[in-house]
Amino acid sequence: MADADIIPIGSGGRPGRGSGRRTTPSAAARSLAGPAAAKAKRKPEPDAEEPTTPSATPKSSARSSRAATGTGRAKSTNGKSSQNGAARGRRSAGPVDASDAAAGTTEPSASIGTPGEPGSGASGEPGSGPAHDVPADAAGGAYDVPGGAGGGAGIGVEQAEAFLGFEKLVREWLGPDGERKVAELLAFLRRRLTGQYEVDEFGYDEELTDEVFLTLLRPLAEKWFRVEVRGIENIPDTGGALIVANHSGTMPVDGLITQLIVRDHAHRPLRTLAADLVFQTPFVGEMARKGGATLAGNDDAERLLGRGDLVGVWPEGFKGIGKPFSERYRLQRFGRGGFVSAAMRTGVPIVPCSIVGAEEIYPLVGNISSLARLLGVPYIPVTPFFPLLGPLGLIPLPSKWLIEFGEPIRTDEFAEGAADDPMLVFNVTDQVRETIQQTLYALLMQRRSVFF
Repeated sequence: MADADIIPIGSGGRPGRGSGRRTTPSAAARSLAGPAAAKAKRKPEPDAEEPTTPSATPKSSARSSRAATGTGRAKSTNGKSSQNGAARGRRSAGPVDASDAAAGTTEPSASIGTPGEPGSGASGEPGSGPAHDVPADAAGGAYDVPGGAGGGAGIGVEQAEAFLGFEKLVREWLGPDGERKVAELLAFLRRRLTGQYEVDEFGYDEELTDEVFLTLLRPLAEKWFRVEVRGIENIPDTGGALIVANHSGTMPVDGLITQLIVRDHAHRPLRTLAADLVFQTPFVGEMARKGGATLAGNDDAERLLGRGDLVGVWPEGFKGIGKPFSERYRLQRFGRGGFVSAAMRTGVPIVPCSIVGAEEIYPLVGNISSLARLLGVPYIPVTPFFPLLGPLGLIPLPSKWLIEFGEPIRTDEFAEGAADDPMLVFNVTDQVRETIQQTLYALLMQRRSVFF
């Protein structure tokens, strides 16, 4: 026994007796060594793949060693190319530095990123290029604005083109100052919604009248009726005055046109006196008050004239606008002269106004009197187009209009208490009526055609 060879356990010998060719410890040796030795001899596991973030860039030495390991591991006997082996080595090596990729030492892995996401190649396939962020204007065609393509919803090219097209359309419709008009409109709407506007004691809303009512009426006067104005200098620049005009046309369009003409040419608002029926009609009465109309009575007329307003009155009333077309331009009775007495008490001038062209917009050829009495209105007009064409019959004919303001008739020269003299009031009323009638005849002679 002394001469026997000492054979280390687990290093050689025959299988099962510790004398074979095993190069690893046997189960008995591992049990004797304990768990600490087994843990030390455990085969190391490959590094886990790290997320591809810009901050997780490994050191150059670690990259070179892992790249070399990957290249050596790629050599096999199954005929695969060294390029594919290098790709597998890179997958086990971890993220690739952008500087190395630009230098051509490494190529991006197919497992890093997805097509269309930051950090992936242009096509999202292996070897398609370095992982660079794509500029916002090249990727989406968006303008770089705060909160735009770089960090949220930007203004794209299509939206910008649509905005420019809308701006061009506004300029074509509203002229060179279209942007200013749109801004004024938005400011007007803001004031209306917030209640920042004024209404006087009679219910007159000057801003609403100027910005809405007269704005809508202006194309009708300028393009459709082509109104020609004369004698606008006879309207005083300041102080009160009473404008007295003839009434015609089936519908009281002449009153609205006169109000527009005075505003545009004399640059003063015209307060109109209207009949009771206007204010008894739903919606119409409210709009009439906001547009500057008030009840045709001496009390309201004197209050307006006394504070220096321009007041317009049409003494013929419904008898004037409801007369047949065969009696066109023949003035009806001017009532009892209440407007004259109001002018005398306040001492304001009376300006005669003659209107030619309103008689032809709705030629009145008949009246449905029975229906008018049933509805409580003065008349139900029948024209060549209404009610035959229904709502289309309400479109006025494009007649040529002439409006002339005559020389003022002074009332401040009369003695105090002259307004209470009925004969004097009648004489002044007849003078105003005759002046308007003679002017109408003169204008009809000067007019070449009803529509031209």
